[in-house]
Amino acid sequence: MILPLNLPVHDSFSDEELLAFSLANPELSVERDEHGQLFINMTPTFAISSSNNSELITELGIWNRKYKAGKVLESNGGYFLPDSSMRVPDVAWIQLDRWNAMSISEKKSFPHLAPDFIIELKSETDSLADLQGKMEKWITNGVRLGWLICTDKQITYIYEAGAPVTSIKFEETISGGSVLNNFSVRLSDILEY
Repeated sequence: MILPLNLPVHDSFSDEELLAFSLANPELSVERDEHGQLFINMTPTFAISSSNNSELITELGIWNRKYKAGKVLESNGGYFLPDSSMRVPDVAWIQLDRWNAMSISEKKSFPHLAPDFIIELKSETDSLADLQGKMEKWITNGVRLGWLICTDKQITYIYEAGAPVTSIKFEETISGGSVLNNFSVRLSDILEY
């Protein structure tokens, strides 16, 4: 469950204040929307969601190790986006040239960039409508390809810059398209639901 955090003495946190708050509260998963509202994820991940997230990271990691195309990042990495939000996906991938262009200090913080590819994995406590809104924000802020994976429906919603949202069933092969060249997976082979 994701809850809004209201701080009466603070309308919104600057990027530096948000980073300091996150460092002071490492046990919290914090996000900020484009209006400055903070959101705290209060629910630990259930075993099946944790396993599924690990499988997704592993699958992407195996592909990335073969092609050495970028960097795979897990669900604790946050990103400052152009609309002033700070978002955290379940899985992210950044193309190698963009990764290499980042300074060491950017890599040791929440970088000011949108990953090239992200995955949001809907858990039992997530609202589909909220996640669909979050996916739209990812794309609006520069993510080139995003997958919203819904294990309860066994459907993946595919978000791509400049294209309508499409969906694919778990039994079908899903492709990384032009963003993740030569990457494909059948989610029914790797996920439990």
